[in-house]
Amino acid sequence: MERIYLSVLYLSGWHFLACLPREYHYIADLKTWTEARAYCRKTYTDLATIENSEDLTQFTATAASESWIGLYNNIIWEWSDGYTGTGEGYKNWQNRNDNEPDFVDYDQFCVLMGPAGGFWDDGCTLTYPFICYRGTQLNPEFVAVTDRMTWFDAQRHCRENYIDLATVRNNTENQEVKNAMQGEDWAWIGLYRDPHMYWSDGSGYSFSQWSSGSIQIGSIGVMCATALQTSGAWKGRPCEVRFPFVCYSVPPPPPVMRQIIKLRIAPGDPSVDLNDAAVKANLLKQFQDSLKEKGVQGVTLKWREQSDGKVFHKEEKSSRKKSGKKTEL
Repeated sequence: MERIYLSVLYLSGWHFLACLPREYHYIADLKTWTEARAYCRKTYTDLATIENSEDLTQFTATAASESWIGLYNNIIWEWSDGYTGTGEGYKNWQNRNDNEPDFVDYDQFCVLMGPAGGFWDDGCTLTYPFICYRGTQLNPEFVAVTDRMTWFDAQRHCRENYIDLATVRNNTENQEVKNAMQGEDWAWIGLYRDPHMYWSDGSGYSFSQWSSGSIQIGSIGVMCATALQTSGAWKGRPCEVRFPFVCYSVPPPPPVMRQIIKLRIAPGDPSVDLNDAAVKANLLKQFQDSLKEKGVQGVTLKWREQSDGKVFHKEEKSSRKKSGKKTEL
């Protein structure tokens, strides 16, 4: 009896939905961001998601004006020490002519006290002096640190040496913090907000294309984004404003092609068990590597098991001599 083995191998072409390009659809109707999202989810997939420069190019070729996209940011102000009691919502924004917080640059998630005692939003990675407190939350003593640090480093320093960055709950404490600044024009306090951006369809946020400009966000709970038609640059807008919008859809994947190949293998070592999982895996890897070397991409190989759970079976010598017939296993 010859030690010849037969098996059947599936070759399947795989197409992943995430790899397919988005198709954008410009809708000229004026809607709020929430209304636009509802329309896109009903008619297409969702509001436009832009994850790379290729998406951006396709978007600008589709949009006919400034339009809603699926990006938004929850504006939730919190204190570094987690305080949520009476006065937690105190915000002494500098509003005479400055309209703070204005989110001029799109990393302004942390808060300073300015020379007049008003609050300003600014980039958390900028360096300023800062105000810590010691004692207790309800009976704080404010302490100025004149070393210039980022907001995050200031927070760590306060927690290691005092209690935390300053929480300001009323006008009296606001004046105490201003007095503690010891002539410094600007100082970090403990107020900050959620720095995360979100896409409506749940895609991760890494690519960004924010334009310069300001948006007064003091009373806004959620900030939504539009994209300009000419450059694709993004702008923060109140979600209740009405704009045209761009939806996206993903075309259906091409049909999966399957092909069955029958193999006849004669192992060099008769003691090798071709039905061993490691042996089968190694054979598949060799076949896959060979296909890649020949430039064949997007193909998945898989063994087909027979009714007894095995892949390989010995082919009897007599079965090979039947004229004009082949036995398929």
